[in-house]
Order: sequence, then C-alpha cells, then structure tokens
Amino acid sequence: MGKVTGFLEIDRQDRKYAPAADRIRHYKEFVIPLSEAATKDQAARCMNCGIPYCHNGCPVNNQIPDWNDLVYRGDWAEASRNLHSTNNFPEFTGRVCPAPCESSCTLNLEDTPVTIKTIECAIVDRAWKEGWIKPDVPKEKTGKKIAVIGSGPAGMACAQQLARAGHDVHVYEKQCKAGGLLRYGIPDFKMEKQLIDRRVGQMSEEGITFHYNINVGVSMPVDQLVAEHDAVVLAGGSEKPRDLAIPGRDLQGIHFAMDFLPQQNRRVSNEPVTTNEPILASGKHVVVIGGGDTGSDCIGTSVRQGALSVTQLEIMSKPPETENKLFTWPEWPLKLRTSSSHQEGAEREFAVNTVEFLGNGNVKTLRCVRVDNKFQPIAGSEFDLKADLVLLAMGFVSPIHEGMINALGVKLDPRGNVAANTIQYKSSMEKVFACGDMRRGQSLVVWAIREGRQCARSVDEHLMGKTLLPR
Repeated sequence: MGKVTGFLEIDRQDRKYAPAADRIRHYKEFVIPLSEAATKDQAARCMNCGIPYCHNGCPVNNQIPDWNDLVYRGDWAEASRNLHSTNNFPEFTGRVCPAPCESSCTLNLEDTPVTIKTIECAIVDRAWKEGWIKPDVPKEKTGKKIAVIGSGPAGMACAQQLARAGHDVHVYEKQCKAGGLLRYGIPDFKMEKQLIDRRVGQMSEEGITFHYNINVGVSMPVDQLVAEHDAVVLAGGSEKPRDLAIPGRDLQGIHFAMDFLPQQNRRVSNEPVTTNEPILASGKHVVVIGGGDTGSDCIGTSVRQGALSVTQLEIMSKPPETENKLFTWPEWPLKLRTSSSHQEGAEREFAVNTVEFLGNGNVKTLRCVRVDNKFQPIAGSEFDLKADLVLLAMGFVSPIHEGMINALGVKLDPRGNVAANTIQYKSSMEKVFACGDMRRGQSLVVWAIREGRQCARSVDEHLMGKTLLPR
C-alpha cells in the first residue's frame, strides 16, 4: 500500500448529510461528497492487511485495497477501470449498498473502518464526470439472441455482460422504464433516477434492446419468447409482499409499502400514477410495520409528504447498540442501525406485534401487544396506537407466480423462488436461466449484480461452449 502508516495517522472521515430541516423539503439526494483531498486521505487509511477481509464482505468481489491504493496515488482513471472490472454499476452500490465490506474491514475491530463505500462512489462519479466511462461495444457478434426478463440490477448486469460478449440481448420490462426496484422502490432522495437513465443509455449504445410495457406471461406469451431466443434469463424481482392477516385487514388506509413507494417515485419523475387511489401521508398519523430498509424508505417518504407523525413497529427485540466484534467480525453484525430517514423524525418501537386493525371503514387505531424474545405476547402489555395510514413493509416472500412462472412450469425451491444453483444458474427448463431476487429471494442490490454477472457467464458458456466472462 502507498501509505503504510495511513491508518495510524489519519482519522476516519465520511460523507455528511444536509440538515434534516432542509432535505425533507425535496426528493433529491442530500449526501455531501468529500473533497478530492479528503477522499485520497481516506483511501490512504487502507491497511496493508495480510488478508483483506473486505473481500469477505463484498459479494461482487471488488478489489478494494487495489483501488484504494490507486486513489491514494491519484490514478483515478485506473481506479475506475479496476472498479468496473468487478461491478457494472458502482454508482448504484456507492449509494444504496449497506457496505458489508466495511463491517469486514480490519479497522472495524476499532470501529473505524475504511470508508469503502464513499471512495467507491467518488471513483465512479469522477469517472462519469471525466468521460472515462464509454460504451464497450464488442468487435464481433455471435449470432445468438438472448432474452432477459426484468431490468432491475440483476437483469441489467446480466444483459450488459452478455452484450459485451457479442450476443444480441433483448431486455423485457413490464414497467415503462428500466431499473426495477432501483427505480420504483428506492426513493429519489437515496438515489436519483438519472443515474439509471445514464446507464441505460450506455447499454443501448452497446447494442442492448429494451422492450418496455411488456409483462411476459401476461401481455406476451412466455412460450413465444422462449421459442424466439437461444436463451432466456429470468431476472425479475421478489415482488410478493408478506401480508399481515389479522382482523381489520380489509379497512381502508392499509397498504403494502410497494404500493406506496412507487407512486411517489412516479410523481418525482413525472410519470403517470396509474391508480384510482393515490396513497399519501399528508396530514396523517402514519404507522410503518416492518423495521428494514423498505420501512425506512416509507418513513422518509412520509415525512416529505407532510405526515403529522410517523411510528415504525418492529416485532424483533431492539438489537444492541454495538456488536461483540470478537464474536461477529468479519461477518455482518446484528446491531441497531439508524438511517437518515429515522433521523428525520420517527418513533421506533421494538418487540411489538400488531394484533388488530380498528376503524369504521377506514383504519383509525392499531391494537398492539409487546412480545418476548420468542414472539409470545406479554400479559398486560396491550396498547392502542393512532393511525390514519398503515404501510406494511415486512419483506417479500417470493416472485409472483401468476403469469410467467406458472406458464413456464419451472421448478421452485421450498421458499417459492425459481430453483437454480449458483454455478450454472439453470432452471429446470432447457435454455431458461434464473438469477437475482427471483432465484435467491429478497436481497441486496450488490447480490443482484453479482448473480447477474455470474449468470451471464453461465449463459455464454452454455451457448458458446466456452467463455471469457468473469465470475
């Protein structure tokens, strides 16, 4: 490493947020980048580890110490080339990845991990600004035609890799724009959508054809698609939400998070909101059931819409403020995480189960009970919570089976995902592959990119008998 003693001499410094009072007035990104000098200093903190445990935490196998060193030395162009050799879309992960690499960093043993995510984002943002990122058009075409169904991060990564191998790639998307949950699930204040549009433009110049407003298996027969292509990749999302089947569930004002979040994203991007029931938090007492990232996104969106109050309920017990590093490191730890949306104004309740929705046509009250660490109700702990809008953000159980999956008849795993291994990514049907959330279940953007890349390698090898694409 260039600065062997950097971690001893330089304190950890990360990006800051714009003040909450300012950022809740808009839907734009509000993270303040570090200066070039500060970013180089942070890269200099990367230790000369005998074993770089950050590799243990990074699903896409980023060569983190290498590009940290390149940033420290000022070779940003080579840092970008290195970064893109393992990650097709580092501007996505540099914004919305939870950075398991930082939890695995050796310096995290002292709570001062290298700011890997910040440096990654700085590299790719500078690469775009300097014009270093250009379409990678293959010199020769293979004559093979491939369909990728779904344009989320798994589908986009898979399609880009296959196109660069010389295949004729067609991406089918049921929405009117590409991006999947990146576009319609993640709020703009976490990741602005022009970042996706920019990548779609690059991919189009690389020869990829995007087909929008086509719901394969519904508006287009899936057997026709399979017949017209040499290979088909199922890269859709895990879109079936986990429901809460308790008394009063049929009251008005109770919605899934993924009915609520896409509406606001469409408003921001001036897309039509195709529903007769606008879901808005303005002037309402909002309760978000579910303590994960989707719940956090519901909080930030509700605050920006002008909610009177926002309360988040989590059935799990409150995790510890800090982890026992000697027990958990370098694995991803269970600990209390406070997002920027939590900081904007939300009450958080842990170890709470909702047992009934109450109201007269519209939900007005949640009847709740506190639970022990085995999720059993604690006697005498019942309480009521006022609510005009309830958002269910309890995760997703599987892909939607109605339509494409049922029509294909592919085998499913015990959780309802398309069955395929992580070596070949082949489904039970000839020339049909599966990757991303559709195969592994609800997961992270970085895992979707990894699976898309690995699936592309398997498809290329299946069609050509050999492949130069990386895993």
